[in-house]
Amino acid sequence: MVQTNNNKKENSLVKYGLIAVLVAGLIIAAKQFGFIAYTQNLLITALEWIRDLGWVGAIIFIGIYIIATIAFLPGSILTLGAGVIFGVVQGSILVFFGATIGATGAFLVGRYLARGWVSEKIAGNEKFKAIDAAVGEEGLKIVTLLRLSPVFPFNLLNYGMGVTSVSLKDYFIGSVGMIPGTIMYVYIGSLAGSLATIGSSSQPTDETVQWIIRIVGFIATVAVTVYVTKIAQKALNDRVGNESKA
Repeated sequence: MVQTNNNKKENSLVKYGLIAVLVAGLIIAAKQFGFIAYTQNLLITALEWIRDLGWVGAIIFIGIYIIATIAFLPGSILTLGAGVIFGVVQGSILVFFGATIGATGAFLVGRYLARGWVSEKIAGNEKFKAIDAAVGEEGLKIVTLLRLSPVFPFNLLNYGMGVTSVSLKDYFIGSVGMIPGTIMYVYIGSLAGSLATIGSSSQPTDETVQWIIRIVGFIATVAVTVYVTKIAQKALNDRVGNESKA
């Protein structure tokens, strides 16, 4: 029995190791072959196209943002570009709607494509089930804090939360955590004045805003780390207590 468990652990380590190598390889290949630069140029071209389309351009922008979010394309370019094209107020509103709808779509993809697999994996592990349930119960607070933190990749987080037991309602409402960062980045984009400087070293910025983003992000990162650890520990303690009574 011990040997079987060891074999399972070794197989899991090998599997996750291969996945990590694959992801690292894809990132390196993307940089090596200029895929990241290509997608950035593609998005900037799209922004230039919709710039003079008025309200139609605003609707198309939201559609592009939704597609980019689900397809793992860099939303930062679109967020900064919104500041150039639409200004701070309208740009922030459009980015928020596009990002929220896109993030919800990615969440649903993760929920229906991967959640069943995750449920099967944790079915025999009561401790993980307890933690997953606890995270689900506190989903709104966790998602809001995660949205405030720039440490957790936006696109990856959308799919990752889909495989947890966080409810769709809590996930959707938790999107309000994106508002501060959205406004700040759209504002930074508005300082550029030209789409040609978006994402380049010549792009103007505001040091005060940058520091606000860093400080808020740091506080949110610490808060979500401590909070998740706390509820996970409570779930484990409750589980151990129930097992002791049984």
